[in-house]
Amino acid sequence: MVIAIGFEGSANKIGVGIVRDGEVLANERETYITPPGEGFLPKETAQHHRSRVLDILKRALDVSGIAPDEIDVVCYTKGPGMAPPLLAVAIVARTIAQIWNKPILGVNHCIGHIEMGRLITKAVNPTVLYVSGGNTQIISYACKRYRIFGETIDIAIGNCLDRFARIIHLSNDPSPGYNIEQMAKKGKNYVPLPYSVKGMDMSFSGILSFLEQKARPKRKQQKMQTKATEEEKWTDEDLCFSLQETLFAMLVETTERAMAHTGSAEVLIVGGVGCNVRLQEMMGIMCEERGAKLFATDERFCIDNGVMIAHAGWEMFRSGSRMAWNDATITQRFRTDEVEATWRDD
Repeated sequence: MVIAIGFEGSANKIGVGIVRDGEVLANERETYITPPGEGFLPKETAQHHRSRVLDILKRALDVSGIAPDEIDVVCYTKGPGMAPPLLAVAIVARTIAQIWNKPILGVNHCIGHIEMGRLITKAVNPTVLYVSGGNTQIISYACKRYRIFGETIDIAIGNCLDRFARIIHLSNDPSPGYNIEQMAKKGKNYVPLPYSVKGMDMSFSGILSFLEQKARPKRKQQKMQTKATEEEKWTDEDLCFSLQETLFAMLVETTERAMAHTGSAEVLIVGGVGCNVRLQEMMGIMCEERGAKLFATDERFCIDNGVMIAHAGWEMFRSGSRMAWNDATITQRFRTDEVEATWRDD
């Protein structure tokens, strides 16, 4: 029996999770929320994490009923992510490991999402669509590594959604992407947007620039209203709807192409954007047409959390992975395919 505790803080979520042999014992998390129209800056995000992490740790220990001396390994997010928040959480993990006299393991954030998704959904060997605020990747496992078949060549899909939410001043509570999803349900008119798929890769920055012209500034839009035809009139709800439909169609196309290449009959969606019901619907239609199966999780495990770091670290630890104290650092750039999946034998 191995019990692992995980600390996650690569972006605006700070979480602590505890697992015991694949069983989730605790999954405590808080979010740093900024005012509408504003993003979260690295320095302020790190300050938030430092102020909240010990309280979250206490809650996780209370919920799990686990004492520190029962824990076998302390895990933390090594990267990728924003440097100040990553460093703030890594320092806490190092300190806890030293106080408790436990080994420490740095976990790849992306691998944490994938392994947590596999645990919860019981997907065997899926084509993985990893969509979040900082990453957009289509991944498939082969020969001890998670291979990246396609990815964004500029900004991540979650970053695209978040930045558009700021343009139209949507609330950041509970998240910009969730509020865009709710507005999109009210959209009635599709506004044609640039569709930018380049082989297996995608580009989202041009779509955002195009939408920025449509949505801002409102005064200029009102002045031009007299010259506009009926077909050129749109609402923020229409733009949210059009943005989702276009972005998700690009993801479905590239994911299907990866499935065709690998012969996969499973798709697993992970990452914060994976909570979006419309994305799951569109991916589900494609899977049904191919005779494949779609796997996805809810917001407890899609959104960044500490338990996914604990579980990935648990997998690493029981397969023999160990980390020297000098290596217990962080890195903002830590690609998914850099990690050797020693815990997988297929």
